[in-house]
Amino acid sequence: MTLVSIPANPVPDGVVSGTIKAADGAELRFARWAPPANRRGTVCVFTGRGECIEKYFETVRDLRERGFGVAMIDWRGQGHSARQLRNPRKGYVRSFSDFELDAEAFVQQVVMPDCPPPFYALAHSMGGAVMLRLAHAGRRWFDRIVLSAPMIDLPGRLTSAPTRLVVRGLRFAGLGGNYIPGGGNALAGTEPFINNAVTSDPVRYARNAAILAEDPTLGIAAPTIAWADAAFRAMRTFRETDYPSRIRQPVLMLGASGDTVVSTAAIEEFAYHMRTGSHLVIAGSKHEILQEQDRYRLQFWAAFDAFVPGTPLFS
Repeated sequence: MTLVSIPANPVPDGVVSGTIKAADGAELRFARWAPPANRRGTVCVFTGRGECIEKYFETVRDLRERGFGVAMIDWRGQGHSARQLRNPRKGYVRSFSDFELDAEAFVQQVVMPDCPPPFYALAHSMGGAVMLRLAHAGRRWFDRIVLSAPMIDLPGRLTSAPTRLVVRGLRFAGLGGNYIPGGGNALAGTEPFINNAVTSDPVRYARNAAILAEDPTLGIAAPTIAWADAAFRAMRTFRETDYPSRIRQPVLMLGASGDTVVSTAAIEEFAYHMRTGSHLVIAGSKHEILQEQDRYRLQFWAAFDAFVPGTPLFS
């Protein structure tokens, strides 16, 4: 399956792309890049809600410069993977366990057969929540996991009991396919740069908007009631007292002090209770650390290099 290329965001050389099917039949798009010659190891990149493979081409280059192969997937319901509703812009999922099916299909059909080990995971936001669920369930596919602003909780009272009950009630009333209250059909990531919640870098923000302008079918709009209910249920499990301590894989979580999308305080609290976890808060960064200004991205990559074997620090 062809990847979308624009002058500001060309496809990195050497890509192999295509589609696979999850256990329940959902069709998923993937892309993979081999590591440079005489190098081993693959970083699997898992995106956040509403993101697509194309948004991470710069990250692919950063990782390959470090000597890694890269493999990626579009989650069901976004990018060029199968959409779940008649209106393809609606961000919908039945349960976060469906995303776990996507990850398992990806690992079994793309990563293990065609990518050189050892395997590492790099996940952002919603993708980070899925990786934590898989690690908690004992999936030991990845030697180390790096999470960028993982969606452990939302800021303020957005996940309070009254809010969760209202969303659950709307879903039980048969409105799961409707947008959340206040949500609409405009593509996420195409709003004006001023006052955006994800990055302080105008150039990278414009680049990502240009990807969607080139191919609007890559994007999605606001979440649906069903997606919000599924997310609330996933995040609620993270609050269980022993949940963090049951994760036995090395995990590095990087939060952003200027994040208004997910709760940085929840990231810090979760990491504090992990036996094999650590965290770092990047002062001044907004939610999408890898789409931020270089002064924030360099801090992210310094932490990554210190944590993941095979990077220049370990060479």
